[in-house]
Amino acid sequence: MLEKLRKWALRLKKQVFVLYFAYKDSRTPWYAKAFAVCVVAYAFSPIDLIPDFVPILGYLDDLILIPLGVALALKLLPSAVIQDCMEKAEARVQGGKPKNWLVGSLIIVAWLAVGVGGSVWVYRWLAG
Repeated sequence: MLEKLRKWALRLKKQVFVLYFAYKDSRTPWYAKAFAVCVVAYAFSPIDLIPDFVPILGYLDDLILIPLGVALALKLLPSAVIQDCMEKAEARVQGGKPKNWLVGSLIIVAWLAVGVGGSVWVYRWLAG
C-alpha cells in the first residue's frame, strides 16, 4: 500500500509540472492558463492554506484540493499540449519542486488578516 501511495504522489507531482509547462505554452487557452497557474502556485507554495499542524484538516488540502485542482486543470488543456508538457515534466521531476514565496506570503497575509479580524471581533464582543 505504501508503494501505491508513493507512485500516486509521484504521478501527481508530474501532473503539476505538466500544468506548469502548459501555462507557458502558447497553445493553452487563457482560461486554462489562469486556472493552471493558480493550481501550480498553490501546489508549489511553501505555506498551505490550512497549516499541516492543524489536526486532520491540515492534510486535507494536500489530499483533496491539489488533486482536484490538477484534474480539473488537465481537463481544460488540449491533448497535444498535455503530451508535449508530459515529456518536459518527466525531466523536471528529477530536479525537485520549486518554491513559490509570493503565494506563501499572500497566504501568510491572509492568515494575519483573519487573526487580526478575529481578535478585534473578540475584543468588541468582550467589551460590549
